Parts: sequence; structure tokens; C-alpha cells
Amino acid sequence: MRVGQQFVELHEGDMLLVSHDLPVASKITQASSERPYQALIFSLDLSILRRLYEQVGEAATNRDRATSVSSRKADPAWTAPMVRYLELMKAPMDAEVLGPMILKEIHYRLLLSPIGGMLRNLLSVDSHASRVAKSIQWIRSKFREPLVVDELAQIAGMSQSSFHEHFKSVTGTTPLQYQKDLRMIEARTLLERGVPSVSFAGFEVGYESPTQFSRDYSRKFGCSPKHHLARASWAKNPTGLLLPCCQRLSRAK
Repeated sequence: MRVGQQFVELHEGDMLLVSHDLPVASKITQASSERPYQALIFSLDLSILRRLYEQVGEAATNRDRATSVSSRKADPAWTAPMVRYLELMKAPMDAEVLGPMILKEIHYRLLLSPIGGMLRNLLSVDSHASRVAKSIQWIRSKFREPLVVDELAQIAGMSQSSFHEHFKSVTGTTPLQYQKDLRMIEARTLLERGVPSVSFAGFEVGYESPTQFSRDYSRKFGCSPKHHLARASWAKNPTGLLLPCCQRLSRAK
């Protein structure tokens, strides 16, 4: 899995916590019909986390390993309530009564877990992590538009130099690269849906130069946008031979 410029390798039984809204590219390297790949994605509720943070107070001030992407072996303290929560699907009445309590426990365990450092930073009033989160939200809402770093720094309430430092500390990348990653992921989605052309996808995500778009796309995914578009067309009408293309997570910057 690639998040910004950070690479994370996950194994069976691992859990991954992503505290900020980051563009992610991932690849499954081991799976078969006998041992299929299975994963559970659980979206956190910030309103629950904020209420818990107010309650736990000093117990949540340990910010060791404060990174926005953290992984470790799944802790039974977290998996046990998660299993109970999933089992509620079989009992609607239990779900109505017990669901909110178990959901709160799941969030509580994550908040105080060894990988919850950046999550705790995010919830801290006026912290660097919470300020960067505001700028991330702005970039995501306007990723097709030219990026003005000075404006982002103002949104975060920081100087430009301080903003660059803390943005990279939280996300592992620069604001410009963050925007580019968003554009690439959206472009790939468009291509896989079968848009009219590669140029169309590039223009849709904010590129003015089709050549630059193709260059950045190939660097990001290790495969040309033309190939991904051809693959989408082939999936709709599987005739002829579709040549393979390397689907690696590129380490190129």
C-alpha cells in the first residue's frame, strides 16, 4: 500500500489506522481461491471520537509514533468488540440497544491504542494535525483547480515554511504531490469507467497538458492511461488480445 510517499506492507492479521483523508494506492500480492483476500474497512465517526477525547483527558495525551498511517497486529482489545458489533446483524433488537455502546467501545480502543497517536493529535484543539486537516479538506474540495500554497497556509493559520513542514509531517508528502495523487486516483477511476479519451480524463481532473498528464499517470501507476482505457473498453467488449501491463506501486517521486 502506498500513502503519499510512504509504503506500508500489511500481512494477515494486521490492522491499519489512517487518521487523515489521504489518497491511497494499494495492491493485493497474495490471494487465491483457496485463501482469498479478505479485509474489513471501518469508517470512524469523528463526533464519537471527540466526545471520547473530552472524557479520557490526560489518558489520551501520549502521542508516541504520531503518524497519520500506522499499522500493527490486530489487538484482541479491538477485535473482540468488532466481532460483537458484526454479530449484531443477526439480532435487530440487540443492534438497536447494544450497537451504540459497542460502537463507542471500538472508537475508545482505537483512540487509546499504540497506533492512535496522530488520531489523538487530530482531536486536540488547534493542534498542527487539526490545522493540516483543514487544508486537506480544502485541497480535496478543489483538487481540479490550481493550488495556491499561500492560501492553504492561511487556512491552516501558519506561515508557508511552517505549513510545508507540518503538512509533510502529517501526510508524508507535499501539498502539490497530495493534489497530484488525488488527481491520478480520480483519473484512474474515470478511465476504468470508460471515458471517451485519455485527454478527456486529464482535463476532467485539472490537467491542461495531455502529455504531462500521461507522464504523471505512468509514473504513478507504472502503466499508461491509454492501456487502462483500452482495458476498460476490452472489458465491455472482450475481443482480440489485451496485452498485460505492469501494475506496480511506483516508488518514483
